[in-house]
Amino acid sequence: MKPLLGNDKINQLAFVVKDIDAANGAFTELLGIKKNEPFLTGDSSISKVVFKGEPTESRSKLAFLNTPTIQFELIEPDENPGTMREFLDIVGEGLHHIAFDVNSIAEYAPVMQQNGYPVLQTGEFTFSDGRYAYVDTLEDCKTLVELLESADPRETEWERPQDSNVQPLLGTNKVEQLAFVVRNLDEAADAYCKLLGVEKPEVIHSGPGELTNVMYKGKPTEAKSKYMFINTPMIQIELIEPGDSPSTWKDYLDQHGEGVHHISFVVENMEEKMKLLEEKGYPAIQTGNFYNGKGRYAYMDTTSTFKIIIELLERF
Repeated sequence: MKPLLGNDKINQLAFVVKDIDAANGAFTELLGIKKNEPFLTGDSSISKVVFKGEPTESRSKLAFLNTPTIQFELIEPDENPGTMREFLDIVGEGLHHIAFDVNSIAEYAPVMQQNGYPVLQTGEFTFSDGRYAYVDTLEDCKTLVELLESADPRETEWERPQDSNVQPLLGTNKVEQLAFVVRNLDEAADAYCKLLGVEKPEVIHSGPGELTNVMYKGKPTEAKSKYMFINTPMIQIELIEPGDSPSTWKDYLDQHGEGVHHISFVVENMEEKMKLLEEKGYPAIQTGNFYNGKGRYAYMDTTSTFKIIIELLERF
């Protein structure tokens, strides 16, 4: 089975934000990387943005933050029609899309169309010879997919800050997982496996309460759920179908519907990292042990700053 886009390398997580300067500073501190200042995309004569088949004057402020694996993109859209403006108006701040590099958008956009994923928006890069296309994978993949085509290799190397004392806030800047809450685990897995060209992984069920020891909003819960983990070269996709017992996943599904729930970092000394985040105003939402008892996790409410929950993982 071949990937729909010719490769399975998710290389970018892109967030739509209201204040890119604030978000850029926060993510730079979180990741412990050299700060790159945001820039404004070119006007319509350069960017040539087409949204839902119509040309638009849409412009955005962008910032790119490179880590050893995934690149973060921060986007502050203007008021003109565009998929980022629409997302901000309807959904609010949060993860807007994941991205793949492709050799030719002209080749792969029709492939996505044939698989039920029409093009939403296209445009040209501002400072290099390249272009992009957003395709509507929202129903199946719970987020949009972006195709990136560049004449030259895109800059993906991460740079350390000039101050050698500056380190990643959590001791690492490698994002381990991108996790989605879904209503039907099999259907979501089918979509991702088809997109990525990979075999469907096994279903994992939550472990017994005496092993997982889950606490949600300060109270013990079974937190019944089932999962699949889909590996890609730079990040693991986690799909979560919650059961009926109280959990952060069930509440998210009930309140927001299907979508991105969290990103994960593997840390050492979890208690220390939890305390650090709590002192910054990010309380723990849910804690527990892995389904197999080989580690533990903590979901921290970082949405006010990072527009997404951050999960801490500690492996035994």
